[in-house]
Amino acid sequence: MLEPIWNPIAARLGDAAGQVPALMAVFSQNSFKHYLKAQYADTTFQGLYHWNWFDAAMLLPYFLVMILLSFYGVHRYTMCYRYFKHKKNYDPNPPQPFAELPRVTVQLPIFNEQFVIDRLIEAVCAMEYPREKLEIQVLDDSTDETQEVAAGIVDRYAALGHPIVYIHRTNRHGFKAGALDEGLKVAKGEFVAIFDADFVPPADWLMKVIHHFGEPDVGMVQTRWAHLNRDYSMLTQIEAILLDGHFVLEHGSRVRTGEFFNFNGTAGMWRRKAIEDGGGWQHDTLTEDTDLSYRSQMAGWRFKYLPEVECPSELPIEMTAFKTQQARWAKGLIQTSIKILPTVFRSKMPWRAKFEALHHLTCNMSYPLMVIMSAFLLPAMICRFYQGWFQMLLIDVPLFAASSFSIAVFYLMSQRELFPKTWKKTILYLPLLMAVGIGLTVTNTKAVMEALFGIKSAFVRTPKYRVAQKGQKSQAAKYRKRLKLAPWIELLLGLYFFLAILYTFSNQNYFTAPFLILFVIGYWYTGLMSLLQGRFERWRTGAAPPDEANAKPFPVGV
Repeated sequence: MLEPIWNPIAARLGDAAGQVPALMAVFSQNSFKHYLKAQYADTTFQGLYHWNWFDAAMLLPYFLVMILLSFYGVHRYTMCYRYFKHKKNYDPNPPQPFAELPRVTVQLPIFNEQFVIDRLIEAVCAMEYPREKLEIQVLDDSTDETQEVAAGIVDRYAALGHPIVYIHRTNRHGFKAGALDEGLKVAKGEFVAIFDADFVPPADWLMKVIHHFGEPDVGMVQTRWAHLNRDYSMLTQIEAILLDGHFVLEHGSRVRTGEFFNFNGTAGMWRRKAIEDGGGWQHDTLTEDTDLSYRSQMAGWRFKYLPEVECPSELPIEMTAFKTQQARWAKGLIQTSIKILPTVFRSKMPWRAKFEALHHLTCNMSYPLMVIMSAFLLPAMICRFYQGWFQMLLIDVPLFAASSFSIAVFYLMSQRELFPKTWKKTILYLPLLMAVGIGLTVTNTKAVMEALFGIKSAFVRTPKYRVAQKGQKSQAAKYRKRLKLAPWIELLLGLYFFLAILYTFSNQNYFTAPFLILFVIGYWYTGLMSLLQGRFERWRTGAAPPDEANAKPFPVGV
């Protein structure tokens, strides 16, 4: 009875069993092992590729740029090495404290900071220092309501007996450097501490710093920036890690090996004589702090850095504010290198110190180099597809380890020093950190090229939003910048690298894709955040658009 039913089933099972070897053969041809064999072990077409002039025109600039980027990458490794090698050279205790405290002037340079000025003045007036030996100058170049706000706060604290004065200029000649110089002309202090509007110095800051000037050759003491709103967003987390790398490893390695390092424009204190011997505040660069730092150190003054003394500050919460800040620093450092490096190389400084100064002041040249590499990346990939895997492995891996992997090592080491118990979570931020660094290339390259061609620009302040907690609303939407071209260029570059990823997949060159994905994420993230971030807040809060002074308030680049 079952035979008529069973025979068709058995026949079908027999056919399926006969197809198993064929299916296994197909599977083996499409397996990962087969892919590796076909891509990297198959020598069928070996020797057919011949070098030609087109490939040379594409590959030589590409490798030259990669080698130059590797120069800066290898230097990150050396900074990590020197930091740990010379760790014992640092002593946090002042060797010669003052028997009697000297007179100190605290300068607060501000420009249109109405939402944070009260926080700053309150913190400075709460500092522990004898009032008869303290002077506080509010150096206000504001052109908006900040004038009335700041003057009113100064009057209130002065009435309470605090030694505070309000100085307002009717012009912005020299910008921040000009304001500091103007205040210095009437300052009474032998030492000058400087705080930007977005900083909140702790009450014991002056007492922790002043005694390090007991050594008569110390001209400046810099303290480490901490971050009030580190956990506000992914962007502020990345900004904090970037700054930590600078303040932990860069400053740390330079000061421990006796190299020149720079005052960071705020959260530091100067000996007035060191400012004067260095030629005073000058405004021909956008980084007047670094400019004066080199001039003062070449005049014979020694600088100290206190990483254990923190001064909390507010990080930019919007992409454009971050871009504006980074572009100003990039342009200013290149301007300073053009101005200072000839003097450095003519000096009697040891060659090691000259090399360190060269790297420090020219490190932002990596941004135009990244643009050149981006332009040649896809043509070079097409040319090299036919050269074989061994050449790519032999050349690309060392260059990648030098130029890119060094970034991960550098910032991981800084987080390990600051947060020994939780530093491993930084690994999660590294891909986006590297992507954001790539995304900054458009605005920073523009800034660097302006510096190289001598194009002057105003000191563009970083907007202060007074937000420290996640979800807190910004009060300073009026300080956002107008729309410009940069984010659209970033979006197009992201599209270019997205097409490059499609090309790699069409050629089964999957190992290149993760590297290219960083470019796509970086350019699209910075571009979209620049275009939309201001709108997000309006949509969420339902706030009316700002007034005529900022007809297009949405941030987008420098």
